[in-house]
Amino acid sequence: MQTFDQLSLHTPRLLLRPLRAEDAQGLFDMFSDAEVMRYWSTPPWPTIDEAHAMIARDLNAMPAGEYLRFGLEHVDDQTLIGTCTLFSISSTCRRAEVGYGLASAAWGKGYMNEALTALLDYGFSEMKLNRVEADIDPRNHASAKSLERLGFTREGFLRERWIVDGVVSDTALYGLLQSDWKARQTSCVQ
Repeated sequence: MQTFDQLSLHTPRLLLRPLRAEDAQGLFDMFSDAEVMRYWSTPPWPTIDEAHAMIARDLNAMPAGEYLRFGLEHVDDQTLIGTCTLFSISSTCRRAEVGYGLASAAWGKGYMNEALTALLDYGFSEMKLNRVEADIDPRNHASAKSLERLGFTREGFLRERWIVDGVVSDTALYGLLQSDWKARQTSCVQ
């Protein structure tokens, strides 16, 4: 069984690392922002208690290998700017879902592409995943572009899948295979 509580990954601008108690305020600032949460399957966080609860869940789940969640720390100023997660991990099917969130001040700068590239590299190489899936609100064009830039293919559409604070929304399902990821990485090197 893989454990994730001691794992960290590095990119040119980011440190991907497990969340810590001192991240609570940064998480709350991000996930209480209505713009950040606009397309999520949950409403904005009303209190910092949700941040503390997320960190507490990670302290139990990450050593057990239940899921992998990284805080995205900007290396220049050590600011927490986002999170990315591999969850619903099926070792039998070698499949996981990916989730991610980014502080609005960090939007449009390529941080999530950088973070997800490192996360997917780890998932496909070290975790031996065969498939990674994403479930996004189809109105979230920025997220769709991010996934497509990484090689994900839109594979499905589920009508009225979510109801968040009384708002009904659809789901666009995306998938990425290990074989596609490896082919893409090989073509980028050449």
